[in-house]
Amino acid sequence: MGCSSGCSTDKTIEGEKPAGCGSSGSCATDSCNKLSVFDWLADMRLPQGDKPFDILEVRFKNSRKEFYKNTIDQNFHVGDLVVVEATSGHDVGVVSLSGELVRIQMKKKEVKHDSPEVRKVYRKARPADIDKWREAQAMEVETMYKARTLAIAHGLQMKISDVEYQGDKTKAVFYYTADARVDFRELIKSMASQFNIRVEMKQIGARQEASRLGGIGSCGRELCCSTWLTDFRTVNTSAARYQQLSLNPQKLAGQCGKLKCCLNYELDSYLDAIKDFPQTDNLKLNTQKGRAFHQKTDIFKRQMWFSYEDSPSVFVAMTVDRVKQIAEMNKQGVQPETLVEEVKIKTPVQPMKHPDFERPISRSNNNRNTGRRPQGAKQGGQQNKPQNSQQNNRRNNNQNQRKKDTK
Repeated sequence: MGCSSGCSTDKTIEGEKPAGCGSSGSCATDSCNKLSVFDWLADMRLPQGDKPFDILEVRFKNSRKEFYKNTIDQNFHVGDLVVVEATSGHDVGVVSLSGELVRIQMKKKEVKHDSPEVRKVYRKARPADIDKWREAQAMEVETMYKARTLAIAHGLQMKISDVEYQGDKTKAVFYYTADARVDFRELIKSMASQFNIRVEMKQIGARQEASRLGGIGSCGRELCCSTWLTDFRTVNTSAARYQQLSLNPQKLAGQCGKLKCCLNYELDSYLDAIKDFPQTDNLKLNTQKGRAFHQKTDIFKRQMWFSYEDSPSVFVAMTVDRVKQIAEMNKQGVQPETLVEEVKIKTPVQPMKHPDFERPISRSNNNRNTGRRPQGAKQGGQQNKPQNSQQNNRRNNNQNQRKKDTK
């Protein structure tokens, strides 16, 4: 069975399972697609007498997902290709979620069960539907390049970033980005006559463009917006300031050219930790040694670094409590000696111990090794005197004998 999701693992090896597909071509977990959802209720049975939820979540190209009603009372599973109702004609998509989790997703996205946005599911895709759908997918890249050429020929300041064909090859949606409003009425006429399809233009932002195209971030992982992130919140430079990050546009900007969405991930933790920190905008600490200004802050270590105005390259580490104390003293007109309070440690003076020379040396310590001479009797001792006199006598006798022999 080939991979029916149209992903990169669709390339089979001589009729075998798709290359690189961990599900052996069944795509039961939908793990090779964007914004995949794990159905943790799939193995649980419904109570007796209850019917499965009659609405399916169907995924189309990239991250576009919509809800469709199952009116034919047929069981659908994750990964099945289905033919669904469209505005004009029909479209082909992949079932990304079914069962009770669809009810939760609809509640999360505030879509009602009887909403007109919920269209119908016609049937499971037939081989003819799948072949036409794959032909439409193969035409998307070439159509995008030709559409870009037409936009340049009409002198329009816009960038066509993606094209999505409908499953029946009768309509195509062109996604573009532009800085200002673009009048593309003549462009639509040119594209409709050249491609023989109905044309729909949709303007998207830079973040939506990055989520559709995908890529690898500076962290080495796939982009959050193309894998799981759907809520694009506003990111300000104040988020970087609260986290003590350098305001370098090259490091703070993502592939979309905007500030990275991950700057908001840990912002709440930093805001909670910095609540009791003093304001550092115009904070100056006056001491008898000089005036000091703020340099940097380590929020989780609760340390702040200050420098004197006459020596800005020297950083003095201070605790938050000490900074508050000096600021309160300055309000009262009091100036401490230095930024860091000197801690004087008083050590008790111990009396000097004099060596006890009157203690007798024991014989066991004096003669440690048996059979050896005492160490204290090597020079000038009384035991060495008799031995020295005998040596002198022998030496004199030897000299007298030599004199006699010479005579």
